Amino acid sequence: MNIKKNKKFIMIIGILMVLIFATFLVSLNMGSLSIEPLDVIKTLVGQGSKSHEIAIFKLRLPRIVIGILVGTALAIAGTILQGVTKNDLADSGILGINSGAALFVVIYIYIMNGNVYDGISNMTIFTMPIVALSGAIFGAFLIYILAWKNGINSSRLLLIGIGINVAFTSLLTIFQLRFTTQEFNRVMAWTSGSIWGASWKYVLAVLPFILIFTLLTIYKSRYLDVLNLGDEVATGLGIEVEKERRRLIIYAVILAGVATSVAGSIGFLGLVAPHIARKLVGPKHKKLIPTAALVGSLILLVSDTIARNLIAPMEIPVGIVVAIIGVPYFIYLMLSE
Repeated sequence: MNIKKNKKFIMIIGILMVLIFATFLVSLNMGSLSIEPLDVIKTLVGQGSKSHEIAIFKLRLPRIVIGILVGTALAIAGTILQGVTKNDLADSGILGINSGAALFVVIYIYIMNGNVYDGISNMTIFTMPIVALSGAIFGAFLIYILAWKNGINSSRLLLIGIGINVAFTSLLTIFQLRFTTQEFNRVMAWTSGSIWGASWKYVLAVLPFILIFTLLTIYKSRYLDVLNLGDEVATGLGIEVEKERRRLIIYAVILAGVATSVAGSIGFLGLVAPHIARKLVGPKHKKLIPTAALVGSLILLVSDTIARNLIAPMEIPVGIVVAIIGVPYFIYLMLSE
């Protein structure tokens, strides 16, 4: 039976990787400068024209890599939060963690008065994850403190998180209104969720965080399985429930905060990806986490490809495309609950 399940898991992982690779090739091909598939392959092996090399290696490839990293981070963050709260509606975007990170970034831009800001793509790259992490941690800490009452109740956590999210979004709007028109438009596009302007520096800035905390989450996957059995059962099995819950929430906050630092506030991805993954491989987190990561990457890559090409040469923020997918699913889950 286990061999059959493992074969199914390997097959699903293989299919998802093939779909991601296919989307990767399509994304390299499409854009304001359309590149034929054969020319894409020639460019990748070092035989392309100069214009194709610039389009692929400097613009599209880093953007695709960032999309994969952000999709992975948000999907795993959502998987963790749904696991520790035992609530299918938990997500870093809904709970206010993403908006907390985005708020701190916008405040940072405002305080520096443009000294480190010449468009989102030229911001001080390695400062951004730290600022966003600070905002994500602040948001998570505030939610956790307000939701604590003889332990964490998942429904209370969700409702307080939604309230904090609304408050942070309102503050975000206030600061945005104090920008110049040009700055407002740029920041508005970024806070709506955008990986426009991604570069290899962004990849270097966020890759260590996402890689380390993805591996740590997989290592802690059995704790998520035990926490899903209930606090009393977990305690009976020798798990320090609150300690492990806090640790896992910190992992989720770091992953969501780092993702937000380069892609803005992309909601619902962390909600949808774990649910799709759960339907594919079941509830065991050792399989669920990598599957959710691949599903999240695929959704974000497909959404970004649509966002770049739907009304080209203009772009739609990728967060809007993800929301179009995620909001109906969120309503469906609310009605199911």
